[in-house]
Amino acid sequence: WQFRVAAGEPIPLKQADISMNGWAMEARLYAEDPANGFLPSIGRLEHFRLPPKVRADTGVREGGEVSQFYDPMIAKVIVHTGTRKDTAAKLARKCRQIEVWPVRTNAEFLARCLEEPDFIKGDVDTGFIGGRQDALTGPSCPSPQLVAAAFAALGGDGELNGWDGPSDDRRSPWIEGAFGFRLNAAPGIRGALYLNGEAFSASLSAPQGYEDHGRHFGFQIETSDGRFYGYGSPDFIGVDDRNYAVHRTNDGFVLFEDGAAFEFKRRRVAGPNAGPASDGSLRAPMPGKIVAAPAAAGDTVTKGQPIVVLEAMKMEHALIAPFNGVVESVSVSVGDQVGDGVVLAVVKAAESRAE
Repeated sequence: WQFRVAAGEPIPLKQADISMNGWAMEARLYAEDPANGFLPSIGRLEHFRLPPKVRADTGVREGGEVSQFYDPMIAKVIVHTGTRKDTAAKLARKCRQIEVWPVRTNAEFLARCLEEPDFIKGDVDTGFIGGRQDALTGPSCPSPQLVAAAFAALGGDGELNGWDGPSDDRRSPWIEGAFGFRLNAAPGIRGALYLNGEAFSASLSAPQGYEDHGRHFGFQIETSDGRFYGYGSPDFIGVDDRNYAVHRTNDGFVLFEDGAAFEFKRRRVAGPNAGPASDGSLRAPMPGKIVAAPAAAGDTVTKGQPIVVLEAMKMEHALIAPFNGVVESVSVSVGDQVGDGVVLAVVKAAESRAE
């Protein structure tokens, strides 16, 4: 039709010939971190699952790379129903089924937008996101069932023993499997996991009448939120009426819920918001090109003032002064290509700043 219209021919259909058949909506999945100012996220897609029974247009797959050289959109998810309300609800559910790791995405943000009453009514303007910033981009919280599932995964790996903490010897016959022989051990076994530096503990025991079936296992799990029953295999955990995919890392597990990814570690490490850098070092959040350096060594700057501007994934990212002070050094020049985590500049705090 486009060629025919361009050649001067009439459009084959008239407006009266076109009928409306329900509603379709498209959600654009971006490799970005809404909780961190929508900063693009790059890296290898170690785990990538789009929801079933949707139209999904994507140019990436599990094992591929999200590069800083291209636009961060990695997929379009499209659904159709008879009404706007039903379509928004269906698309929100599908966005909450998206599983991506370790690259961050806007899946949960999309679901929250779709569930907003004003969006469902169609009452949306350019201030829609800004007026709901905290509600749409606030931190994700794991459900009690997901925490229980993480401990089921830990126990299924035989990483618990008759005393708190994992064994140092995975080959020990005394802890072979989750319920191996333990001399004078209590019926329950305890363990700890850490999420963003926060400790979670639980006790696990075999449910009454349970029999081990090779790769499959079952646990009764007691946490501070109550008692749960978890079952599954190394790659899948079910708790109550919820199901979770499990992705293993070097030091723990990643479980997915409502479009968000939760990484549980066996050892405590500082969370992403714990102990923010106080030395004034400004590091590149991702590989990119320096396009501006508005401050120089020796300049007096105020908190929030741009020091270096980095271009990556077709976007500019200003690295700002974390506090009032003096620029101690700027180690890059305009045009430089820098890697992820490289120190670009250092700001020294003003002497009057409270310690």
